[in-house]
This record gives sequence, C-alpha cells and structure tokens, in this order.
Amino acid sequence: MTTHISRGRRKQAVAATAVVAALLATAACGGDSGGDNDGKGGGKAAGFDAANNKIASAGTTKGGTLKFAGAQDADSWDTTRGYYGFAWNFMRYYSRQLVTSQTQPGKAGSDLTPDLANARAEISDDGKTYKYTLRDGITWEDGKPITSQDVKYGIQRVWAQDVLSGGPIYLKDVLDPKGEYPGPYKDKSKDKLGLKAIETPDDKTIIFKLPEANSDFEEMLALTSASPVRQDKDTKSKYGLKPFSSGPYKFESYTPNKEITLVRNTEWKQSSDPVRKALPDKVTVTLFSNADEMDNRILAGDYHLDINQTGLSPQGRIKALKDHKSNLDNPVSGYIRYAVFPQTVAPFDNIECRKAVIYGADHKSLQTARGGPMAGGDIGTNMLPPSVPGSEGQKYDPYGLAQNDGKPDEAKAKDALKKCGKPNGFKTTIAVRNNKPVEVATAESLQASLKKIGITVDIDKYDGSQTSGIIGNPKVVKDKNYGIIIMGWGPDFPSVQGYGQPLWDSKYILDSGNNNFAMINDKAIDGNFDKFVTELDDAKKEQLATQINHQVMEGAYYLPFVFEKFINFRSSDLTNVYTTDAYSGQYDFISLGLK
Repeated sequence: MTTHISRGRRKQAVAATAVVAALLATAACGGDSGGDNDGKGGGKAAGFDAANNKIASAGTTKGGTLKFAGAQDADSWDTTRGYYGFAWNFMRYYSRQLVTSQTQPGKAGSDLTPDLANARAEISDDGKTYKYTLRDGITWEDGKPITSQDVKYGIQRVWAQDVLSGGPIYLKDVLDPKGEYPGPYKDKSKDKLGLKAIETPDDKTIIFKLPEANSDFEEMLALTSASPVRQDKDTKSKYGLKPFSSGPYKFESYTPNKEITLVRNTEWKQSSDPVRKALPDKVTVTLFSNADEMDNRILAGDYHLDINQTGLSPQGRIKALKDHKSNLDNPVSGYIRYAVFPQTVAPFDNIECRKAVIYGADHKSLQTARGGPMAGGDIGTNMLPPSVPGSEGQKYDPYGLAQNDGKPDEAKAKDALKKCGKPNGFKTTIAVRNNKPVEVATAESLQASLKKIGITVDIDKYDGSQTSGIIGNPKVVKDKNYGIIIMGWGPDFPSVQGYGQPLWDSKYILDSGNNNFAMINDKAIDGNFDKFVTELDDAKKEQLATQINHQVMEGAYYLPFVFEKFINFRSSDLTNVYTTDAYSGQYDFISLGLK
C-alpha cells in the first residue's frame, strides 16, 4: 500500500524538529499550550491523541458536508488500479466488497467482516474452495441489483494489466498462477466471464476455486480490487474518472488534481449494509498544489481533515501543536519510509556499492528530516513493519543503523566502496516525488551525508502524480539513471505476503506499475514466499516472514529511514473519529460524521 506526503524543504524540517519535539513533550504530559477548537465553528476538541486507537466524539447525527483537503490526487479512483492507502480508505464510500475491514479502532479494525456477502466464506478443508452468498437488497446507483457476476467481472479486470495497470495483482496470481486467462477485454466467451477459477451458479452465489491454497485469500478479497464492476458501465482506462457506485455515495463530479464531489446514492439501503453508516449528506475533496496553504486552511477550519493522512508539514505541525493540540493524534503508521536501489542501474548491481550508501547515510539526520522521533518515527533498521507478524522491530539491526545515535559509519562505507571497485566514490541520481516535501528533505539529507564519502548525488523531483509510469517503469528508471528511489510502503493486509510480496517477489516485476523497484530476482526469497502462501500454521508463517525480511536485508536492497509515525489533525466538528490498523493508522473515513 503506497502513500505520499506534502511540500517543504529540509531546512524547514530540521529547524522545526526541536520545536515540534518540545511541543510534543508538553502534549504527552497532558499540558496544553493552545486552543481547544479548530478555529471555526467547532466546539470543544476531544484532546491530544483522543482518536488514536479509540473513538473520539461518538455520534450518529446525519447531514452536512464532510470536507477533505489534500496535497495529492489518487493514483487512480478506479478500484482495480488504485494503490494509494488513502484512496483505498476513501473508495469504500462508493465501492463494496464481499468482505471488508471492521469499522473499529486500532488492531480490531484489521479484522474482516461480511460486506456484500451475508457471512464470511465457507472454506473447504483443503483451503482451496471459498463460497459466498450475497446479501439481499444490494444495488447499484441506478437501482439494479448487484449480482455475483458483477463481482466476478470486477475481479477479472485485474487481469487486464495492459489497460488497467497500477493496482495490486494478488488475485490474478492466486487464481490464475499460470496466466492462462487473457482478461475480460480479450475474453472470447459470450458473457466475458471466462475465468474458470470463479464460478457463479446463480446471481447470489460466488465460488472461488484456488489451484493452490492461500492462507491470506480472504484478505485479498477485502481489497478494493475485488469490488464489483458492472460490464455495461466499464469504461476501461477511463473508469477512474467516474466509477459506478455500489456504496452509499456516488460521484457527482471529479476534476483530476482539483476536486471531487460525492453525493448520496439514493438507491443504497442501510438495511443491506452493516458496515457503513453514511452520516454526511455530501463528501468533497479539494486538492492543493501547496501543502502549507492546505494545512493553513485546515487549521483555519475551512476543511475537516487531510485525505492523504500522512501528517502535517513542518510549519503546520508547529502551528497546530501550539494552537490546536487538542485536535491532534500521533499514531504509529504501518509504513516504513526508505530508499531502494534498482539493480538495473550501475553501480547498484554490486551489493558492496549498495552497502556503501547504507553505511554512509546519516540515519539521525534522515530521521530529523522526516520530523524527528515523534513526528517521523523510530529509526528504521529493517524492512518489516512492527504491525506485520514476524517483525522483530528495532531488535533486528543488521547494519547497526540505530546504533551510535544513528551516525554514519564512514569507515565501513569507504571499505564497501573499495570492495565494489569505486574507492573514490561514484555519481548517481535520487528520484523523489515533487509533491512530498518530507521526501525532498530526506533526499537532501542523504545527498549531504553521501557527499562526505565521495558519492555525488543529483536529486530529480519527478511528477508525484505519475509514480506508476515513472519509477514504476523499469525502463524509465534505467534511462534516467535512478540509482536511488525514495518511497514508502505499508501492508496491503497484515502479513508478509500483504506487505513484502509486491516489493520482493520476482513475479511482481512489471513493465508498468512496478513496485519491485530493487528488481529483486532471488530464488530463495521467491521460494519462501511460495512456502508462506500455502502455510496454514500461524507460528510457521511468522518464522517464514522473519526469514524473508532477513534475506532482503542481507541483499542490501534497501536503506530504511523510519518506522513511521505522524501527526494528524481532526476538526472539532467531526464525530466518530478513530485511527485504524486496517489503513495503517489513518482515520477510518467511512465512519466519520459531523456534529
């Protein structure tokens, strides 16, 4: 699950860190140096961290317009193509799945609950057959019933990677590991429902026949890529401009990079949907090109929260901690922020050159650039997030990144440069999204520390809205000499398969929409993923997850920055606000209401 951040510069980030740390220390002790409302019409704020893994301002009042602001649009609003975490969270306003995450705070939010289906799956003893029956009363925005065939067709769209690239492809790999089905647009069958692994004996029944058992299969069906799509409403590559709703809201308008307006889907019935309460009458998103301006507008009360959910920018944090601390939460994110080294770009085809960057980086400075220990997170030491079973947290630190207060190990870095045949260093380029100030600040920190060991770095700020076509295209990465890519990732679902497989399994190397940026093609890693997906014993799954993480770190493909935390703002006008592990510490959008 990928994500993003807002605008700024390293100097701002570094200067802000001491102020933020002091203000956070006051907040943690229960002090309050600022106001209790969001500056405009909101009553008493719930308090610092009041919505962190618990419900703040419970309420059932219906009505009003819920106003999101954002510094970045989704990669796509097409349920098949979107891969940003905030987009998956938001998509549940207009899409439903057979099962979905519970509307509960914290860890409980990761548990699955029936959605379009009337119960969790009936699973065969061998773990290869999953059967669901659809609820009564589920309808599209035009009132027509949602059928099992609609669910099947929506899932089949994942196979159309030549047209609909960018989203998760777990279902394709699990249901059709040999890649025999051509996808619905090349399907020769009369009804375009030719995928044999999914059966729809009637409009209410859907049966999945897995060639091999996969212990995370139901988690995959909870992803938005398993949403129903109706054939006669499928506009293929243009579907993300106006998806056809199966949820309580529908698109009224969408101007990319500008605004979205959702209005009530009058055909949706509360009786058919135990998950969504659909409290607001309208949901709007306003997108800004300048994150500082966005933060100021949110803090002034013009908007209720940030849709991107990656925390306030440095200046916004200082202002919010001073004047609006009771409106803030400081959750642990499920994300790791990191640099990754594509092996197709010399000299990163040499493990010692990769190690030189890892040892030469100033990890304390990188943490500071990201906001310090509380606004950025603990120094990252490996690539498995604390929320994923099998994680060892900071205890596993094979390169000593958190040791010596995160200072670089220049002696080891220079030794690695000698071993890779570059004793005087080399030149490379860091690719960083232009609309993520914290990522730019991180790139500048890395640039400064690598210069000391002879590695000269150019920073290329590319269009952050075009991620899948730029860094997600291995040919573009090679042509632009992107030896270091700055990125972040959180679990698609809580397992090493749901976090690491798109990043580390060679099957997931794609020509477009690629997330295996390091171009890892390691038979031992692939083999452990193969074992993991068929393993039903939880303890053995954890052991395999730990082993995979070790293999990735031993390959020196990544430089982890932080196990991320962030500081998010919630308006005093909001009800039912809580962070959820289902969306890596974000607020659960579909529960939000207005006072």
